[in-house]
Amino acid sequence: MKQALQIDFVSDIACPWCAIGLSSLLQALKNLGNTVDATLAVHPFELNPDMGPGGETIVDYLGKKYGRTPEQIAQTQEAIRERGASVGFTFGPRTRIFNTFDAHRLLHWASLQGKQLPLKLALLRAYHGEGKDTSDHDMLVHAAQSVGLDADEARTVLQSGAYADEVRAEEQHAQTMGIQSVPAIILNQKYLVSGGQPVETFENAIKQVLAES
Repeated sequence: MKQALQIDFVSDIACPWCAIGLSSLLQALKNLGNTVDATLAVHPFELNPDMGPGGETIVDYLGKKYGRTPEQIAQTQEAIRERGASVGFTFGPRTRIFNTFDAHRLLHWASLQGKQLPLKLALLRAYHGEGKDTSDHDMLVHAAQSVGLDADEARTVLQSGAYADEVRAEEQHAQTMGIQSVPAIILNQKYLVSGGQPVETFENAIKQVLAES
């Protein structure tokens, strides 16, 4: 008999560890098979909310924010590529970081259409796999269309500024919960798993939550 599990995945498209964490989580759910009936919702978090049009190079951005050298950044990116490969996510060449607010608005709309998770995965692949601009409306519309969403409706959402208040409210809610880094994965609204954890860590956490419930 399957046990119900609610999963709230707080993340940003610009976060590589979020791509790894989501891939690990989905693999864990697949491995657990018929034991769990999971409902997964993704929630917005912006690592770079003040990023302007055109974005910024990764080297400049991480250098200013964390004081990292280009060599350190290259080493980290290689480690991320290896971790991604271990859970079936391919990181491609990527040189810039972009604003993700419009992408989060589109994801909110997609949740109302029952297509939030497929769009989230498409956007992660577009950005981390192909280096696409997450603030570009044409790219966002193409991603929406690729998962079966209506392209004209997606463009209307983006051009109208729809769901901005809803996204900001969700971001504020995450802050009030004390979430300061992502990914943050909340199981059944009470158990927190932080970071791009290995598949086994997610499996064990889910098993523990289901046992206690």
